[in-house]
Amino acid sequence: MRYLTAGESHGSCLTAIVEGVPAGLKISESQINTDLARRQSGYGRGGRQKIEHDVVQVVSGVRFGRTTGAPVALIVRNRDWENWEERMAPFGGPPSDLKREVTPRPGHADLVGALKTDTDDCRNILERASARETAARVAAAGIAREFLADLGVEVFSYVTSIGDARFEEDDPLMRAPDYKPLAIETSEVRCPDEAATEAMKAAIDRAKEAGESLGGTFRVVATGLVPGVGGYATAGDRLTSRIGGALFSIPAVKGVEFGLGFEAARRPGSRVHDPIGLDPQAGFVRASNNAGGLEGGMTTGMPLIVTVAMKPIPTLMTPLSTVNLDTLEAEEASKERSDTCAVPACAVVAESEVAFVLAEAYLEKFGRDAMVDIKAALRAYRQRLKTMAR
Repeated sequence: MRYLTAGESHGSCLTAIVEGVPAGLKISESQINTDLARRQSGYGRGGRQKIEHDVVQVVSGVRFGRTTGAPVALIVRNRDWENWEERMAPFGGPPSDLKREVTPRPGHADLVGALKTDTDDCRNILERASARETAARVAAAGIAREFLADLGVEVFSYVTSIGDARFEEDDPLMRAPDYKPLAIETSEVRCPDEAATEAMKAAIDRAKEAGESLGGTFRVVATGLVPGVGGYATAGDRLTSRIGGALFSIPAVKGVEFGLGFEAARRPGSRVHDPIGLDPQAGFVRASNNAGGLEGGMTTGMPLIVTVAMKPIPTLMTPLSTVNLDTLEAEEASKERSDTCAVPACAVVAESEVAFVLAEAYLEKFGRDAMVDIKAALRAYRQRLKTMAR
């Protein structure tokens, strides 16, 4: 299962095509729309979110609420298109009052994209490099999330820091799966702790007043995984490499840790690796989850826990210096309408990327054609694991 997106930030719509979808999977437009709304939420978002109200339109691959086995095509329309139609028209000439973007923003794709493609208008780059593109990813991931949910796998996220405001947890690698979705989603920064939520909001307020932007960290958690999904034989089989690559495809992501992450480098082996035990009912079990649910590139059966670092948004209301592409003189960087902080939204996008990798790994192991066969293969696998533990 994989996706392809197309569309610009201020174009008419964003489009996603998901291929490799098995037949017979129940799809809910309302659930996809809920995820799209979560991507738009969060304290510190900017004016664009007041314009857009993302709603998915499924245009192929689904009939009477279930997938047919054909590629699924989805559309999310941009309401702001009506304000940009002349400036972003696919055909015809540019309007006489067109203002080119010639003051690239440090930290964005503006300059290097313009150099790469030989354009004198950074608009050609920033429209596609914009975080707005991730709305299509979230819509597409609704298919992967429905697939995983049908197999008993849940993927969620929560914010652990914004700027210098942190959510201090006791043993998050064992505790995180117990956080209640309501506690996460009712927080304005998607953090399950009230005190940490208020501290993060205060940090965002200070940054906004100073014309600054803030990054932060969050965790993506997947529960209900069976052991042995993924692979060890080649580099491309390993879920560590696949999940890491998928998360780094989000432009603002600068760091990914599995389980203990960098902390594992500071501890002796006896305090890093997870002891194996045998439970009469559950089979092989782990006394801890320092590996974050992955060993040798495969799931262990423990919750998958990935911590992700997001950099601050590059558009600043107090801009950094840049070079004007026309005059080659020093100037302030451009100011697109932007957010002060989008860490809670980025966490939702990261859920989507993790869901796609896990969905594809399950399809590789249990079959691709029809949900009825995939579920039967999963039941047989679970039964075999029980016999191995006796």
